[in-house]
Amino acid sequence: MHSEQILRELVNLGTINRAVYITGQPGCGKTSVVEQGAEQQGREYIHVHAATCLTEDFGMPMITVDDDKFGYKMPHWWPTDPESRAIICFDDLGQCPADIQKVIANIIQQRELHGHALPANVQVIATGNRQEDRAGVNRMLGHLSNRYTELEYEVNLDVTTRYWVDTDVNPSVITFCRFRPGLMQDYDPQRSANPTCRSWVEGVSDLIDVVSVEAEYECFKGAIGEGAAAEFVGFRKIERNLPDIDNLLMNPEKATVPEDPATLYAITGAIAHRVKNASFAKAIVFANRMPQEFGALMVSYACRRDESLASTQAFKDWALANQDVLW
Repeated sequence: MHSEQILRELVNLGTINRAVYITGQPGCGKTSVVEQGAEQQGREYIHVHAATCLTEDFGMPMITVDDDKFGYKMPHWWPTDPESRAIICFDDLGQCPADIQKVIANIIQQRELHGHALPANVQVIATGNRQEDRAGVNRMLGHLSNRYTELEYEVNLDVTTRYWVDTDVNPSVITFCRFRPGLMQDYDPQRSANPTCRSWVEGVSDLIDVVSVEAEYECFKGAIGEGAAAEFVGFRKIERNLPDIDNLLMNPEKATVPEDPATLYAITGAIAHRVKNASFAKAIVFANRMPQEFGALMVSYACRRDESLASTQAFKDWALANQDVLW
């Protein structure tokens, strides 16, 4: 299931307090989708990195009444307000030892911890990798796996790039991953570094314009691997050799339309990132001269970045003629 499908089902399953376990490859965006779910539902997001917890982190015994009775001092993240609306995310559940799995199994089934009940509007969600990912995942206890609904997260190119546009991921990363979709999430446990959704954002996008151009390959390869880094740096060189976008938008009828796919993707992303309301009609002229799928990509990307563009007459006229290729 891709992220938008998972977000929908988190809401549906939350109506009956069904616990959910989201599994998938490292770096694909499992934890991020839980955060998105909390934000979309107006819930507090409570993150508990279960894999590094000790049993004491779920409550410390302390004397409360007399010498033969004691209660527990609850963890700081445990919601105590009966009106709480929250999602508790037990991150990296699969890496937990058996003792922690037992505690979380009880929280899921009984919705309480040491006699303190979970508020009715608190949803329990966990995330984790799979054993074949070689990410330190332990065998899940049978009674725990019987207490949740497992949803397997799969990366979807269109859904992920839409999310990246909304969250200001560098346009070079977005357009490159559309050019080379197989490298968006290419996790191989045998490699020391892999291109994943996380490493593209945190290890590449966040570094662009921070590290020098000369050091890009060396900096990127540690996050996404040598092969992906070499291809991306080559793509960046193409971008830097593109014609001036402002001049192109002034004379879209005469500007040269590239023929090779890499340059088409690069110029598509450059225009979409630069265009404004005043120049959008000119961008549409150039889009109509490009192969249809690239024109659609440019217009869709631009409108996702700036929603006001979709209200222009230029967009309405273009959309009417290109309904079948919008992404």
